[in-house]
Amino acid sequence: MSYGDDYDDARAGSVPAQTRTRLPDQPSSQDRRPPSSPGRSMITIVAVVVLLVAAIVFANQARDDDRESAGEGPDGPRAQATAPTGELPVDGATNGIPSGFAQTEQGAQSAAANYAVALGGTGMFNATERDTIVSTISSDQTRDELLESLAAEYGGLNESIGLDAEGAAPEGNTFVNRTLPIGSTTESYSATTAEISVWCAGLFGLAGLDSQSPVRTSWFTMRLTLTWEDSDWKVVTTEQTEGPTPVNGDNRISGAEEIAEAIEEFGGFTYAR
Repeated sequence: MSYGDDYDDARAGSVPAQTRTRLPDQPSSQDRRPPSSPGRSMITIVAVVVLLVAAIVFANQARDDDRESAGEGPDGPRAQATAPTGELPVDGATNGIPSGFAQTEQGAQSAAANYAVALGGTGMFNATERDTIVSTISSDQTRDELLESLAAEYGGLNESIGLDAEGAAPEGNTFVNRTLPIGSTTESYSATTAEISVWCAGLFGLAGLDSQSPVRTSWFTMRLTLTWEDSDWKVVTTEQTEGPTPVNGDNRISGAEEIAEAIEEFGGFTYAR
């Protein structure tokens, strides 16, 4: 058997042995597939990531919408005590006090907040105005009792804080008594009765250079028992307790003149939510 001249020569020692390797046929340059572009691969990856993020955001949004419709927040049930609903506030008033509240839980809270403002104003230190306020917001079944108890409560206050019998401040002084509802919550509710607690801040005192009773802030909670009567919520009983009271801030204390000017310049609000 002959293996070719190279093999025979190697056997004879004339040339070193060689091994021939036959490679498979290489494809022509026309048959080669061009390498993929790095830029095109990156665009594809980014597009996939963007679509994935969009899908996650859409899913989370749908979950949040479901929670909102169920009255829940991201961490569980959401507080509803003072959350606005978009319903229009009352547009009526009786003796300057908002009236015509809805026969709903929100309507009861709105009535309680507005009645807290009325019961915490300067008018309560004038006998005639106090009778008008109490008669406007109180129930027929307890009106006389409320008028009597409030007259006894306020009767001796005027002199002690420097007011005259009509509730007027001395010349050069401004009497300040404002109640500012912070929030409200329902203790109990039915279509005809409700117990509502209103957390409030208050301003009280005489603003004047010679005042012996400077204007102070206070924090308290008013609890009002209401009844549905004559197509509106009416007060049956009221009770006031101290606090909750937050930590005082670092604000500079204003002088008596600045406080008096602020009271004259900034009018009070009603709170029909």
